[in-house]
Amino acid sequence: MNEPHAGPRWRPDILGEGFEQLTLDLPGGKVATLVRYTPPGIPPDAPPDPWSGPTADGPTADVLYVHGWSDYFFQTELAGYWAGQGARFFALDLHHYGRSLRPGEEPGYVQDLGDYDADLGAALEAMGQNAADAGPLILLGHSTGGLTLAVWAHRHPGRAAALILNSPWLEFQATELARRVISPLVSLEAQHHPRRPLPPVDPGIYTRTVSAAFGGEWNYNTEWRPVRGFPVTVAFLHAVFSAQAAVAAGLRLQLPVLVLLSDNSYLHPRWSEDAARSDVVLDVNLVAHRALSLGSTVNVDRIPNAMHDVFLSAPAVRAQAYNAITRWGSGYLRALPHSGWARVTPEG
Repeated sequence: MNEPHAGPRWRPDILGEGFEQLTLDLPGGKVATLVRYTPPGIPPDAPPDPWSGPTADGPTADVLYVHGWSDYFFQTELAGYWAGQGARFFALDLHHYGRSLRPGEEPGYVQDLGDYDADLGAALEAMGQNAADAGPLILLGHSTGGLTLAVWAHRHPGRAAALILNSPWLEFQATELARRVISPLVSLEAQHHPRRPLPPVDPGIYTRTVSAAFGGEWNYNTEWRPVRGFPVTVAFLHAVFSAQAAVAAGLRLQLPVLVLLSDNSYLHPRWSEDAARSDVVLDVNLVAHRALSLGSTVNVDRIPNAMHDVFLSAPAVRAQAYNAITRWGSGYLRALPHSGWARVTPEG
């Protein structure tokens, strides 16, 4: 039976009813944090049948969400959507992020996105994914988290059954040519001064579109998700460029991939109402093109008026995103051993 870790280390999470967290010890004294969601009324370690319905013929699917840069998991509606589909939902705050950030640590610091293999490995172990009877694994990543999961899936073929990417940072905003020109300089600097900060470029427009403090819809911890983001280091940019180069070379993923993107970008330093209906971080057209380098079965769904995190967009917009997953899942994920697919879509 596929069961998550049931030990006493699971404790209530800051997100409230149904959410618990587990601290994962990593090499070098770092930690990651796994969050799980259990719908009210269902024991955390219950067999999968009550989640999947009476016609379930095997272990239910596990969904593992990974956040983006200068971010952490707080999207409770997303967890509810997946629970409604009969899946077990987990989210991972990577080391040096969110719940995993410890005093004295440099937020978001990483030298290679492969450094997160330890985080992901510990999370999958705690989820029960290393058991012989483990259910299918669906990976869900946002922005840098989407890039991280894409290259992880390439290095670990056969581990995941499907990959869903929410505005993944697959290509540099200033085109592939600019990345290829700048990358050697960044790589050289990363060898000698990896912690050197780059000039800040975030004017806070994205926060203005999202945060309830500025007229948006969402409340969250601004120490874990600052108004202008974490300081970007040379090491981090080198890690991203290296992963983007791998994607550009072709990952040849042998699993179904769904990429969710806005239909528009707003990459300007001044505020406009258009920012609330656009991706203000990525050039979505570049990302849509680069997504074709992921593998042989890639679906790109452009969501009108979506923001960078499509699941933080306006209610009607994110309902379209959930419907997009439902449509895609009813085809590509129908063979996964859990029924109840397309059962619930959050209202918008």
